Amino acid sequence: MEFILEASDETLSTHSGLGLIGLLLSKTNVYERLSHIHLPIIKTLPFISNGDIIHSYLGLLCQSKNDFDHINPFRDDPFFYRALDIKKVPSSSTLRQRMNQIATKRENWKPILLEESVDLIKQFDSPITPTILSDGHTAYAPLDLDVSPFDNSNTKKEGVSRTYKGCDGYAPNFCYLGQEGYVVNVELREGSTHVQKETDLFLHESIRYAKRLTELPLLVRADAGNDSTSNLNVCVNEQVDLIIKRNPRREKAETWLAIAEQRGQEVPSREGKRVFYGSVEVTPKNMNQPLRQVYKIVERTIDKHGQVLLIPDLSFESYWTTLAVEPEEVINLYHEHGTCEQYHSELKTDLDLERFPSGKFATNDLILHLGCFTYNLLRLIGQESLKKNDAPVKKKVFRRRVKTVIQNLITLASKMVRHARKHYLKFGNNSPWFLTFKRVYTAFLC
Repeated sequence: MEFILEASDETLSTHSGLGLIGLLLSKTNVYERLSHIHLPIIKTLPFISNGDIIHSYLGLLCQSKNDFDHINPFRDDPFFYRALDIKKVPSSSTLRQRMNQIATKRENWKPILLEESVDLIKQFDSPITPTILSDGHTAYAPLDLDVSPFDNSNTKKEGVSRTYKGCDGYAPNFCYLGQEGYVVNVELREGSTHVQKETDLFLHESIRYAKRLTELPLLVRADAGNDSTSNLNVCVNEQVDLIIKRNPRREKAETWLAIAEQRGQEVPSREGKRVFYGSVEVTPKNMNQPLRQVYKIVERTIDKHGQVLLIPDLSFESYWTTLAVEPEEVINLYHEHGTCEQYHSELKTDLDLERFPSGKFATNDLILHLGCFTYNLLRLIGQESLKKNDAPVKKKVFRRRVKTVIQNLITLASKMVRHARKHYLKFGNNSPWFLTFKRVYTAFLC
């Protein structure tokens, strides 16, 4: 089969979904607020606003591109300009330079990006799906705090150091809200930073943003690295509930087994295995009120293969909580915290954000925040696309993965046509995602 190859002067696009991104950005004040950040004398001619810089870079991130050089093909792309409402697309060198300059004004850009992201989600009344307790009506919006190492090995970037995972990189802190996993707060940290360093301040800020987004009661969940009285005090003072896994430190499993045999409840299990659940009230050091310590103790005298153990195998886990529900339910609620790993994967893999493009820590901090802003934009689009069953993907899912949104709704082919002072996007008759795209676009127009 042979084809005749010809160039065309028509405006064709392989990334029509940027029209969705531009529409969402138009509902925010990101462009205006960032453009008003005062920077040192800028010698770029013609002048390019901070808003153009950030919109251009967001356009790249939505396509899983974070390298500054990726901007060059879009400088002559009329659709890119139109979709993102950009007056001037920067060169790669200008993009890099200006991002470095903006990054130095962290006290200005950080609240802008976090506030505008939260307000956008609230504007479209995107559901924050709660966790429902076993009583069938008590609902909490989970607020999950977690650190995820970003591997930047074999680089000399500022802040790269050995993480607790054993790789050289960064150790950013994230806070996700709801079962959708919207990012309400993020902070880039050096790889060797202790997981608890200034986390109480980060948690306080995260709760503030979460309350701005939802009126549901919050349930803070965190792993044992965040077992700190300062975090407990933040939750109590902010009047939010919590489940934080305890760090056993030097506590012995034998001690907990004795407590469980006396005060806990044994649940049915196989021969050679005893499982206990229970709780005790303890006043943590430097706190004025008691909290529940929920625990689970497992004693194995016969392993799963039927082998009798000479010495019983003991394991235990315990959690701080303010919930009054059964211990087993508390632990099950905590295990849902593991969904954070999916959110981390979407940021690091789907958006290809793990290895940062800059050698400067401050610039990579800005890029991480822009990446989380992009993640929320794509999550909004994905959740809106699920409201009707008109997508070619028929597998029922609760949350549309960011990768799926990019592949099917962002990198969608179309032709831009100007007629009677109006711009049209024309899609092929066989475009399987057109109906979904049109519905989502119309929903965001409101």
